[in-house]
Amino acid sequence: MMLSVITINYNDCQGLRRTIKSVVGQTFPDYEFIVIDGGSTDGSVDVIREYADRIDYWVSERDHGIYHAMNKGVVQAHGDYCLFMNSGDCFYNDNVLERIKRCGLKDDIVIGKVVMDGTEQVISPPPTRDISFYHLYSGAIPHQGAFIKKVLLEKHPYDETLRICSDWKFFLQTIIMDNCSVKYIDEFVARYDMGGISSNNQEKMRAEKEKVLEEVFPSRVLADYRWMKQSECLTQTLTPQLRINYGIDRWLYRIGSWLLKIRRK
Repeated sequence: MMLSVITINYNDCQGLRRTIKSVVGQTFPDYEFIVIDGGSTDGSVDVIREYADRIDYWVSERDHGIYHAMNKGVVQAHGDYCLFMNSGDCFYNDNVLERIKRCGLKDDIVIGKVVMDGTEQVISPPPTRDISFYHLYSGAIPHQGAFIKKVLLEKHPYDETLRICSDWKFFLQTIIMDNCSVKYIDEFVARYDMGGISSNNQEKMRAEKEKVLEEVFPSRVLADYRWMKQSECLTQTLTPQLRINYGIDRWLYRIGSWLLKIRRK
């Protein structure tokens, strides 16, 4: 079996219904569907039972949070790849898995585009070059668009002590530290539910990211990247091409130095 689609839910019966309908409506049949519910009391279990004949495995019981539930889903998965389409998130349309099949799943992690629900704005667009630590340091990979080899999720289970950033930590461990292969594909995969916990807890997210960075990387590496992040400006995105095509990075430096002198005066 090629793919396991895993949905986790807790007391979001309307979001769960949208997600289930988008999964079972896929035209590509070679996937299994796993639903992990955290013991909901809002009617979510009734929704699951309504679609039970289209769900390969489901359970409703208390868990220890989002990432514990996601790890439980991985344990039940039989696919070569896992995709997390959590409650409220939906496939972009009914043909997503059919198109992904044509693109091929060979790399360790294959990433498609995710848009905000109700818009066509792409979340965390792919980098213009190979993904690097700097890309992840500055941004994220939406898990709704990431097809991940199950063996990686078994090697690096989601850190259940984190509430928001464990999937981000997973990508640091696999892509950066383990040098896993990554392929971006020009296909829309999912619509992201903006009501999720990470969308509404930006301060908590930043704090958790700092905790992860300090755990994973030496302090000297982090010092450099923090300095680079603080030094970012719009002209940095243009500098490489200007240097190659026009050789005017010296003029940018002179202009910047002149502006700083004026400011000091």
